[in-house]
Amino acid sequence: MIDLNGKTALITGASHRIGAAIARMLHGQGMNLVLHYRSSAAGAERLRDDLEDQRPNSVVLGQADLVHVMQLFDLVELANDAFGRLDVLVNNASSFYPTPVGEVTLKQWDDLMGSNLKGPFFLSQAAAPLLKAHGGCIVNLVDVHAERPKKEYPVYSMAKAGNAMMVKSLARELGPDVRVNGVAPGVILWPDEAMTEERKEEILGRTVLERAGSEEDIARTVLFLVKDAEYITGQIIAVDGGRTVQQ
Repeated sequence: MIDLNGKTALITGASHRIGAAIARMLHGQGMNLVLHYRSSAAGAERLRDDLEDQRPNSVVLGQADLVHVMQLFDLVELANDAFGRLDVLVNNASSFYPTPVGEVTLKQWDDLMGSNLKGPFFLSQAAAPLLKAHGGCIVNLVDVHAERPKKEYPVYSMAKAGNAMMVKSLARELGPDVRVNGVAPGVILWPDEAMTEERKEEILGRTVLERAGSEEDIARTVLFLVKDAEYITGQIIAVDGGRTVQQ
């Protein structure tokens, strides 16, 4: 197993939900953190303060819009300035909303492709020299809909499909110095839009385990890929309760 104590992770979209769970998991292993946020400053500050209460001087915040490439270099520089190294990049941040064909706008395209594909790629490229220097790794949050497109979410599904290919492509490009893997969540968090209990039961009925997963299920899988998977690269682990083995 890799000793993570004193090493540094940069997590995008870290202020809440899955990103925050990953941050808590890696911080609990002794890692220093750069927590990225776009607009959720209050949530990022609360998480930082909570983690800093546990271990002072272990967390810094970085604001950036992942669509703007030049801001991504600032995040990498922040990690180097604060902690002198970067060992782990977790590309978690993601926009997610429906875009039915016939109603898609260029703004929606740029946002969904930017947060799910363009931003993660250029941030990985910016971080690669530091990651190589320390034998680090990248973990992308993909989605089971990268393989099975979600109805009325074509742009998101296409962006995540590109994200999945990024995992495999970067594994070849950055190896042997940097490992690159992905995690594809299934039913972990319900969408923000209202959903009936009947609809939720229908979705859960399509999973082998017949229940939703948790944010901690994703965080533990990320931790495995970071800490225990020294001979794994270019792979995407579906954490979906068996959804992808069903029709």
